[in-house]
Amino acid sequence: MTRVAAFTDTYLPTVNGVTYTIEAWRDHWNDDHGRMDVVYPGTTEYTPRSREHPVRSLPFPFYDGVRVGAPSIPDTVPNADVVHAHTAFGLGLAARRYARKRDLPLVASYHTPTAEYAEYITSRDRVLASISTASEAYERWYYDRTDLVLAPSEPTKRHLVDDLEITTPVRVVPNGIDTDRFQPVDGDAFRERYDLEGPLVGYTGRHGFEKRLGDVLDATDGMDDVTVVFGGDGPARERLEARARRADVDVRFLGFLDREELSAFYSALDVFAFPSPVETQGLVALEANACGTPVAGVDAGALADTIDDGTTGYHYDPGDIDGFGDAIERALAEHDRLAENCLDRRDSISIDTAVDELERHYDAVQ
Repeated sequence: MTRVAAFTDTYLPTVNGVTYTIEAWRDHWNDDHGRMDVVYPGTTEYTPRSREHPVRSLPFPFYDGVRVGAPSIPDTVPNADVVHAHTAFGLGLAARRYARKRDLPLVASYHTPTAEYAEYITSRDRVLASISTASEAYERWYYDRTDLVLAPSEPTKRHLVDDLEITTPVRVVPNGIDTDRFQPVDGDAFRERYDLEGPLVGYTGRHGFEKRLGDVLDATDGMDDVTVVFGGDGPARERLEARARRADVDVRFLGFLDREELSAFYSALDVFAFPSPVETQGLVALEANACGTPVAGVDAGALADTIDDGTTGYHYDPGDIDGFGDAIERALAEHDRLAENCLDRRDSISIDTAVDELERHYDAVQ
């Protein structure tokens, strides 16, 4: 039974991929595999549960909704066998110090390519290039001083090995989906609640500029009877809404959805549209698949592997808006076949499968 101390710079109530992964891994680990304590940036909006250890934090000024924790180690964190950092910054430094002080193995997960988010700080090309170069150099320094790096997908592993030239062993451990939570349900009540009719093409998640959500509008512009539905929120929403007003397609913005609503949202959709080229795995695509909804997404980043082209959805080439529209229309036309394929792969993308794989890697570094 392995005792794990996990350190993350995303605080637990935030609905995003990194938080979901840590929370799900912790709950499943504590149920069957040992004990996992989580150190995270504290906030007055959230009361810590058992085995959660907040530290002082401040809002990150360039990325709304993210907090930066002081790189400190709470006295309440018990002894561990393995230290797991879910960030290279902030609390990632605390994780490294905790591991070195106790001579423990340090495992690090690579969730987000930091350089991709430099545009939140500046739009000047020369400054962007400098920030990207500096962030990649720092990531290389950090991950090369760990015992093992976990990547959620093969494309992310290739980025770490080929682009960042990480010399530490890199292993692929998909984040996994809670298939008890994400399963097909009757979407009619959701459609009725939000007054949605006809074929639904949608997306939910963070509305970030890097996700290119405007491409969904361009790809569906002029599609007869289709309604485009956006769940979630973020800094790009205002610009996206302005763009939607000019599009020849019915567009609805639902805002943040409670977790209890997400399965109904996915099940109500006919196609999940995902144009983001910067995903390290694309959890929302797998959540949609687990609910029986095919995905039309860009053939770039982790989505190149996450979407099984012709089986659980369709790809299109980056920048090819006509190709995106074709992928959506093919997924709509072949919905029933693709949906059945999506449901057939539920076990392979489950959190239980991911945690079993995680256990093997923890055992290997001890």
